[in-house]
Amino acid sequence: MRAWTIHELGPYDEVMRLEEVDRPLTAGDDEVLIDVAACGLNFPDLLLASGDYQEKPDLPFTVGQEVTGTVAEVGGGVEGLEAGQRVVALPELGLGGLAERTRAKVTDVFAIPDWLGDDAGAGMFLVYQTAHVALHRRAAIREGETLLVHGAAGGVGTATIQVGKAAGARVIAVAGGPEKVAVCRELGADEVIDHQKDDFVPVVKDLTGGRGADVIFDPVGGDVYERSGKVIAFEGRLLVIGFASGTIPTPALGYPLVKNFSIVGVHWGLYRRRAPEVIRETHDALLELARTGAVAPHLHARLPLEDAVEGLRLIADREATGKVVVHVR
Repeated sequence: MRAWTIHELGPYDEVMRLEEVDRPLTAGDDEVLIDVAACGLNFPDLLLASGDYQEKPDLPFTVGQEVTGTVAEVGGGVEGLEAGQRVVALPELGLGGLAERTRAKVTDVFAIPDWLGDDAGAGMFLVYQTAHVALHRRAAIREGETLLVHGAAGGVGTATIQVGKAAGARVIAVAGGPEKVAVCRELGADEVIDHQKDDFVPVVKDLTGGRGADVIFDPVGGDVYERSGKVIAFEGRLLVIGFASGTIPTPALGYPLVKNFSIVGVHWGLYRRRAPEVIRETHDALLELARTGAVAPHLHARLPLEDAVEGLRLIADREATGKVVVHVR
C-alpha cells in the first residue's frame, strides 16, 4: 500500500517520503483495521516528524492523527462495528492516516452517519473534541458569558468559535490579517480583533466595559498567555490548550489571586486512557450539533495524498484557516 513514511527524524518536508510499503496489518483483540478515505492534518504531525512530540513512535512511522474510512476487519472482542461501516478513528501512533490502511483500538473508533461526509468527519474530530471538552467539561461555559478565542482562525480556533456560539456565548476572536479576520466573522464570531493591527488587551476591555472575558481559550502561550490575565473577568477561566508560539509561559500567580480566576489545563488526549467515555459522549454531542448545522468544519484545503507535505506546510507556515484534509482514496 502507499504511505508517507518517516525513516529518520527531522523537518517534515525533508524526512517524509511517499512510498509503497510492505506493512501487513491484522486486527488483534479489540482492534479495528480501517481503509482510509481521508486524513485530517494537525500541528502535532509536524512535531512527530521532528521528534518534538511528547510521544515518539518507533522508526519508520507514518503521521496523521485522525481519519475517516470504512472498517476493513474487526478483531476479537469488538462489538458494534462491522466490515464496510463508515467511521472516524484515531490511528495507533506511528500507523498514521497518511496511508491507505491503518489500525486503531476499538475505543478510538466511532461510527458516523451517511450524511457526514469524509471531509467533515476528518476535519471535525480532534479539534472539535478539544473545543467541546475545553468549553463544557473544563470551563463549564454558560449561556451569555463572553469567550475570548486566541488563534481563532486555525483548526482548533475555528472549532471553538462554533462550539462557543452553539453554547450561547458571546465570542470575541483574535486572528492575524484581513483574510483570517473574515473567516472568523463568517463562522459567527461576534467581534474579531486583528492582532496585526491592534493590541487585544485594550480592545477586549473596551468591548466588555472593563469586565473582561469569562473564558479565554489559549492555544498560543507565550506573551499571549501572559497578557490574557489582564483581560479575564472575576472568577474567569483561562484555558491552557497549547503553546503554538513555541514558548511555555511561567504562570504569574498575582493575577489569579487578585481576580479569583482559574488557570485550567486542557490535555484532551489524556481522556483516551483515563476516561474514554468522555470522548464517546462528546462525539455524540458533536454529531447532534453537526446534524443541526450548529457546527461544520471550515476546510482550508482538500488535497490528494501526493500533496500531503504541502498540506503540512500550510499548517507550519500558519497559512491555513480551519482544517487541511488529505484525500487518501
